[in-house]
Amino acid sequence: MKILTAAQIRSIDQYTIQNEPISSIDLMERASNAFVNWFRNQFVNTRPVCVFCGKGNNGGDGLAIARLLNQLSYDVKVIIADYTANESQDFSQNLNRLQAHLKPATIHSDDQFPALAPNVVIIDALLGSGLSRPVEGLLAAIIQKINELPNRVVAVDIASGLFMDKANSKNDPIIKPDHTVTFQLPKLPFLLPQNARYAGDWHIVDIGLSEKYIQELHTPYHFTDRTRAEKIIKPRDKFSHKGTFGHALLLAGSFGKMGAAILAGRACLRSGVGLLTMHVPVCGYEIVQISAPEAMASIDKNDQHVSQFPELGSYSAVGVGPGVGQEPVTIAMLEELLDQVKVPLIIDADALNILSIHRHLLDKLPPNTILTPHPKEFQRLAGESSDEYERLELAREFAGKYQVIICLKGANTAVILPNGEVHFNSTGNPGMATGGTGDVLTGIITGLLAQKYSPAEAAILGVYQHGIAGDRAAAKKGQIAMIASDLVEGLGW
Repeated sequence: MKILTAAQIRSIDQYTIQNEPISSIDLMERASNAFVNWFRNQFVNTRPVCVFCGKGNNGGDGLAIARLLNQLSYDVKVIIADYTANESQDFSQNLNRLQAHLKPATIHSDDQFPALAPNVVIIDALLGSGLSRPVEGLLAAIIQKINELPNRVVAVDIASGLFMDKANSKNDPIIKPDHTVTFQLPKLPFLLPQNARYAGDWHIVDIGLSEKYIQELHTPYHFTDRTRAEKIIKPRDKFSHKGTFGHALLLAGSFGKMGAAILAGRACLRSGVGLLTMHVPVCGYEIVQISAPEAMASIDKNDQHVSQFPELGSYSAVGVGPGVGQEPVTIAMLEELLDQVKVPLIIDADALNILSIHRHLLDKLPPNTILTPHPKEFQRLAGESSDEYERLELAREFAGKYQVIICLKGANTAVILPNGEVHFNSTGNPGMATGGTGDVLTGIITGLLAQKYSPAEAAILGVYQHGIAGDRAAAKKGQIAMIASDLVEGLGW
């Protein structure tokens, strides 16, 4: 699913209007009906509703929504903010349509803001996706007053005050909705952590925009949903055998950190790999044999750290990093690995920190190596950024410079490809913010690489399945009780 700019979305609207064909006001009616169909499944018609409308097309949506809810026996109040003399044509037409059903109130100053009971559901239709400068004056005052209320708030398409294509300043007035019902496609600001309180729980509703035209538009940003992820999964042939699905090598663990190795190993096994060898220090031998009996153990000469690796010729993918530490012998091992490895490689955890300190190693990374940093690890690798938009651009530049794939972990983990494409993930939950879940992701992706998924496919699908496993674990255990092992048990393909 594509993530487009405000200008591209406007062009889709115009293409749909001209080529379906459909009038602008009828397309607005279709969008408003889609919003109302979602709304009525969330809030019963005994809940009073107050719709705050601006005078542009987002306000026109709000007026149509108010009329449709009124026809469904909701007790609806409409407040129009009189912040400009200019009205869009569709706003004016929907205002005329509304007059036969109810009379809206107009406020000219913030002291006219209505008193609202706590059970009133507020619908934000003040400003839409075309906003290009911070909100001021009356609209800013209304936004502040809405944010101070305890009421449930639902934004139409995008929260008023939130920019589509760039970062807001820290003190910009922006609605803080509980829900955003957005039209047709996800929007980039919804996927960035700094905007979490300005998107709430967001939901996509189909308004029938031209799919043909959407497919013709170019964008670096994509959203991996179930449909996209399932297309990547390779079916298994009836006469397959364990050799068909590759032999993975995991270089993991150190004294006191063998848990990371086990989590990665078990996740790799649960991801369909045919054979797995875990190379661990001497102290990890019995742990691996007991905790991951399906894996073969390769034992390092070092008692407590990974200082070497086995001959690489028999392996189809290598994963390195979980729990390895940053001892000099491990640093030397990583450099030698980068010099020798000829198969797909994923680097995580301590191995990433080694790269950030010993920066000459970055130039040795094989093309399409997968790096899986959390935000702090990425900061150490690529430098600081002032906001998530800047960090995203920094990640795209880094991926392009070193020709690597970055899985920038977090809510809606972003998979950044060497060509600049960014694939945001749709699965996962806050319960996954616990130690060891990153090791699980490394194991999953290593297993997919060993099965001859391309590095891009392995990263995108691995991140998606990692999130699905987290969602299954949350459904079973609850987010607070989840631990990383629950994700391994939640894997299912």
